Amino acid sequence: MNAPRIPTAIPRRATLLLAFAAFAPLPVLQVSAHAQAARGAPAQRTAEAAPTWQREAVPFYDTVHALQGIYAHHAAPQAQAWERSAQALSEATGALCQASSGGDAQAALQQARTAWRSTAGQWEALSAVAIGPVIARRTQRAIDFAPTRPALIDKAIQAQPQGAAAMERVGTPAKGLPALEWLLWTRPMQPSTPACGYAHEVALDIAREAAAVAAEFARAAQTDWGAEEQQDASTQAMSEFVNQWVGGMERLRWAHMEKPLRAAQGSKAPEYPRSASQSTLAAWAATWQGLRSVTVQSASATAPAPGTALVPLATYLRGKGQNLLADKLQHAVQKVDASMAQVQRAGVRGKAAIQQAARDLAALKFLAESEVAPALQVSIGFSDADGD
Repeated sequence: MNAPRIPTAIPRRATLLLAFAAFAPLPVLQVSAHAQAARGAPAQRTAEAAPTWQREAVPFYDTVHALQGIYAHHAAPQAQAWERSAQALSEATGALCQASSGGDAQAALQQARTAWRSTAGQWEALSAVAIGPVIARRTQRAIDFAPTRPALIDKAIQAQPQGAAAMERVGTPAKGLPALEWLLWTRPMQPSTPACGYAHEVALDIAREAAAVAAEFARAAQTDWGAEEQQDASTQAMSEFVNQWVGGMERLRWAHMEKPLRAAQGSKAPEYPRSASQSTLAAWAATWQGLRSVTVQSASATAPAPGTALVPLATYLRGKGQNLLADKLQHAVQKVDASMAQVQRAGVRGKAAIQQAARDLAALKFLAESEVAPALQVSIGFSDADGD
């Protein structure tokens, strides 16, 4: 077993304790109230002001612990939540198609729209870092191809495909979440119409994909990443995760935010994703939260025991003694937090706020590529998320 690397600089107000995963955490070193008073800081205030990692032991984490957290405690539960919301969406769409005209139809339409927003939000959080079955199944293309093609939707409505096999023959620009958004908002379908029947098939198709992804994540969560025969697979899985983490930042910055803003000409409004449903801000927030959750934990959260929970990358670095780099990562995330919060306040017309958020995301991505990935011994490759 390789010995953990010891940091070259130890914070003044705390001692970082590194221990192998097989050992019990070492006791927290307490600073006496007298010593704290000598520094001019009350004991209670000092304890409250310092982040948890400065006051408590941070365990040593290896790749096995990281992958256990990512798959078993993060991706698998998110995939299950997406599956549940997608199933509810298919049921709500079916109920809309069977509703009577008038008030019942309008209420059913609103319920279907609410279900769509929930499903889209769960998908944004899961796909923010697209790993494992999301990549293997090409789920992003299958259910979130953009922009949608209204002419192809009309053609599919006329064909009236029914069932999984028939939907496989429908092109991706005419199905998935964007197509269903178009049918719910841009040209809302009416009950008992061919358009509604097709919308229900689209929703069922999304639910099938969500169920398949959730099942594969559940199987991946049972992987013994520490087994000898899994060594190559674990190395590849960690590399995929870090690359997709970086790619997710770029996708949010460029494809979802900056590219539509640059493409808008004159007084024309940018064509941001989820504009028809007025869910653009919610989509950006869900995607950022999906990225943030695997990057840092709250200052008050205790570092998880190895193998018991998601280990965010900053915490993973601290477990390896990389405190200075973890601090830089935390600071970069906080800057994105602030700029994304400003975007939420300014709205989709807040050009300056969106541009600032894009710059902060670019800075975070640069740090991830230039320092975090090398510290994790991961090479960053070019992906289709990279902007021009």
